Amino acid sequence: MSDRTPTSHSTAAAPPARSRSRFARLAARLAGERGAATAEYAVATMAAVGFAGLLVLILRGDEVRGILTDLVRNALTVG
Repeated sequence: MSDRTPTSHSTAAAPPARSRSRFARLAARLAGERGAATAEYAVATMAAVGFAGLLVLILRGDEVRGILTDLVRNALTVG
């Protein structure tokens, strides 16, 4: 006896193959992690941009600029 042959004791009709394939594709799309790496890169990039912006604000201050200038001068001084 074949598995595809309907039996008299089955109570529910099987959905059409077309609906089943749509459901399977939708379930696979929702369950997969496709694009997850891209989203992680986007979050990391936004965090890096925020950190860079914070550094720019800090380094624009006169006190920090003076400290960095002195540091570079001392490093380049032959002595």
